[in-house]
Amino acid sequence: MNSVAPREILAETSPQPSREEAEDAVRVLLRWAGRGGDGLDGYRDALDRLGLARPAALKREYDTEFTPDPAYKATMPDLQNGPSSLIKGEKTEIQHVGISNFRLPLSIRTRDNGCVTLETSVTGSVSLAATKKGINMSRIMRSFYRHADENFDFEHIAAILDSYINDLESYDARIQLRFSYPMKIPSLRSGLEGYQYYDVAFEMLKTAGTTTRVIHLDYVYSSTCPCSLELSEHARHERGRIATPHSQRSVARVSVALEEGRLWIEDLVELCRAAIPTETQVMVKREDEQAFAELNGANPIFVEDAVRLICKALGDDPRIGDFRVVASHQESLHSHDAVSILTRGETFAQSSYDPRLFESLHHRG
Repeated sequence: MNSVAPREILAETSPQPSREEAEDAVRVLLRWAGRGGDGLDGYRDALDRLGLARPAALKREYDTEFTPDPAYKATMPDLQNGPSSLIKGEKTEIQHVGISNFRLPLSIRTRDNGCVTLETSVTGSVSLAATKKGINMSRIMRSFYRHADENFDFEHIAAILDSYINDLESYDARIQLRFSYPMKIPSLRSGLEGYQYYDVAFEMLKTAGTTTRVIHLDYVYSSTCPCSLELSEHARHERGRIATPHSQRSVARVSVALEEGRLWIEDLVELCRAAIPTETQVMVKREDEQAFAELNGANPIFVEDAVRLICKALGDDPRIGDFRVVASHQESLHSHDAVSILTRGETFAQSSYDPRLFESLHHRG
């Protein structure tokens, strides 16, 4: 009767181990070898204790001639798409995972049926099921680059969202394009023109089958304090004293969820300017500076006034649904700022805000 080695019996009767079983076996082997980790040294020590040959010494030179073929690629590990046993921490759903601030030039459509190419910062994320280890981040970029040569509006953003929802087998997704948008603005009286740059973001979310389109805009204006104006005039009239009211550069961050119809960036800027006409100026001569002083004198506002004025302008436009207005008057009287937040609708309703929200409204100019 022929004797059969135990290893041969195992080879004939045992099914092919799974990758997860093999990885577990390696971890056990490393612990047995007296090494707590799973590094190369621990692996080699384990081989020595088993009396098995060590692998050949690794080469340190970069191989400029090597080109991976499909067969080689198929052998490459992909830990992000590994089994749920590799998950660290709580096995729970992650609402957003992806990439932030990858940049490229994009062609953004303008209201006059033109396009302007702008450096754009892109953030893209998807939801991750509790049973999945992770995602391949580069798939978001690859999905985006397939559309990168097109003229961008929300229709194109929707196509990209659908693309990487499918690529990553997810159910919720978000994309945000952030850029500085130029508009040529005339001076108040001299006839000069200059480019005003607006910090803008397009955002699209798909959650539970519902799509939300949002435009974010930072509108920068001058705010003259009504109280300070009245006190200055009081000093002039009662005591014949020259006095100047304090005013300051101020910012309103306006976020609007879009309803039916198309709302252009230019439309949103004009809504803000109609509500608060004291937008900071680009090109000025003396007559423009005087005009700006008169304009501020005719439109003094507290920060509470600012958010309510913009609220009225947004609420009257049928293309706009839910919205949020965050205003910061960066005081020249005080060492602190005056701030206000006004929201309408469920899209932007929240009780807690980023601790650095108001700090982010300080513009470099």
